Amino acid sequence: MDHLKNAKLKSRMFPYLMCAPALVIFTVFVLFPFLYGIYISMHNWNGLSAMTWNGLKNYLYVLTDSVFWLSMKHTFIYAILVTILKNVAGLLLALLVSKEFRGRTAFRVAVYMPVTFSYVVIGVLWSWIYNPTFGILNNFLDTVGAGFLIQGWLSDPNVALYSIIFVDVWKWCGFHMILYLAGLQSIPRDLYEAADIDGASRMQKFLRITLPQLNSTLVINVLMSITGAFIANYDVVNIMTGGGPFNSTEVALTYTMRTALSLNNMGKACAMSVLLFLFVLVFGFIQMRAMSRDENYAD
Repeated sequence: MDHLKNAKLKSRMFPYLMCAPALVIFTVFVLFPFLYGIYISMHNWNGLSAMTWNGLKNYLYVLTDSVFWLSMKHTFIYAILVTILKNVAGLLLALLVSKEFRGRTAFRVAVYMPVTFSYVVIGVLWSWIYNPTFGILNNFLDTVGAGFLIQGWLSDPNVALYSIIFVDVWKWCGFHMILYLAGLQSIPRDLYEAADIDGASRMQKFLRITLPQLNSTLVINVLMSITGAFIANYDVVNIMTGGGPFNSTEVALTYTMRTALSLNNMGKACAMSVLLFLFVLVFGFIQMRAMSRDENYAD
């Protein structure tokens, strides 16, 4: 009997023991830093001296900080444009590479390759391309007689943010292309054959068959783009412009890091991080609801 009890106890404990290492890692590297960040956000602290309690004053200070709201405005512009452009480019590229043509494999590899590059490499590369003195882009525009399009791509406050947005889209459109391509390949060919028999045009097949069948893929791509734009734009912005000129490319993450490391105000930086987390949490909730609704429709 004792042997059977021990065997049952081991079988019951086995799943918990398997999950324990991941749970410990999550607690140490995610949960504890998050909770400690909330604790710091309610203190004045420069990172070295003793903390002093100030309650919600950091949050009130952040909510009345014009630069923070400017950075949030830029973050929303960044997220909206990146989401639209990534998905439009990814879908168009997926439609293109789903057809047979010479060099298709090489084209797929070329489009996807920027995804494998780090943001450091991407930032340095495009900083050279955008350079007003020796940059390839302005020299190319001058060579083809389009000198009127020459810009200070990273020095003009009216252009700098959109130049960085283009770089982000260039880097990730290959990733979204792969997701859309997988969705296209899962669409039953019978639907298109039936549409051909009915005399449907190419546009009608795209609007009535392709887009509805790609609904779940579209939802995932759009919401991954939105949430990613909130939490993964620090590197490229910091490397290419550092938030300037005149805060024209300042996003929430760069302003948070500058507040923490340059201004030595850890409490305010943590308050910004918590507020940004709440924004991302809202979009994550929308993503979960949208995905669950789509699965219900599929059922």
